[in-house]
Amino acid sequence: MKQFNLLLVFVFCLSTGASLAQEIDINKLQKHVYYLSSDNMQGRATGSKQLQKAANYIEKEFKKYKLSPKGTKGYRQQFDAKVRRVVVPDSIRRAENIIGFLDNGASKTIVIGAHYDHLGLGNFGGSKDTLNIGKIHNGADDNASGVAGLLELARHYSSNSVKENFNILFIAFSAEELGLLGSKHWTENPTVPLAQIHWMLNMDMIGRYNPDNGLAIIGYGTSPQFIPIFKDISSDIKFNLSKDGNGGSDQTSFYKKNIPVLFFHTGGHPDYHKTGDDAEKIDYIALKKILKIEIDAIDNSMKHPKMDFSWTN
Repeated sequence: MKQFNLLLVFVFCLSTGASLAQEIDINKLQKHVYYLSSDNMQGRATGSKQLQKAANYIEKEFKKYKLSPKGTKGYRQQFDAKVRRVVVPDSIRRAENIIGFLDNGASKTIVIGAHYDHLGLGNFGGSKDTLNIGKIHNGADDNASGVAGLLELARHYSSNSVKENFNILFIAFSAEELGLLGSKHWTENPTVPLAQIHWMLNMDMIGRYNPDNGLAIIGYGTSPQFIPIFKDISSDIKFNLSKDGNGGSDQTSFYKKNIPVLFFHTGGHPDYHKTGDDAEKIDYIALKKILKIEIDAIDNSMKHPKMDFSWTN
């Protein structure tokens, strides 16, 4: 009987360990957002040393989760990004997508993405804070929040003791603020064949949940399979399903390649593209709940061997 009890304790510990590995960790979300949107990162402008530091941080996390490199050189996919909104002397800038692959030996792959660049000091276009051009635009919501979500989903799926029947490709896109350039580059130079992509999930500005507006989930109409996928998904935060596949973020590049997409977004706020978009304003509890909805959607999508594509406009 004593041996049996010990066995039960051992099994309980194993199951508890697996459960803890799967749980989205608010502390980790905070750590990622505070690091990426600190003043030291100087707003993570494309081509800057600070964005290179952010890329190194993301790559280190991918390595920690034992994701396979899936860039053109290790985890990196380098390309040139051009500043077009304003005239600057360094208009051509080096940019890199950071790409990690959870290889489950499957024929189809789900893409999870978020952009990690922001506006720097707001002096190459895009700032809504015209009185503070030259000051740091930290971009906590836009889009350190999405990168934190990307890294936590990478940790979840790499440590959940489950071998899913789909591969998962995690991409941190660069140069989104210059016109979705990172996702455009990847879809035109894919490191996994586009024909093998099941669908794509994008996170951009998921940190400022407003219960009056709810979470927007854009792209619901890009595949008829999203109807059964969301049928039994519920949450104590409000979410709204929107059909359109186009939108001002990286899922648009995939939608234009006839790939079903979902774009998770908590909407605009007074600090959008301004110097006040700081880490202490993020709603980390809601962010965790948003990631739970995403996990439910991803897991439910794995019950469908094929995701049919639909144009929404």
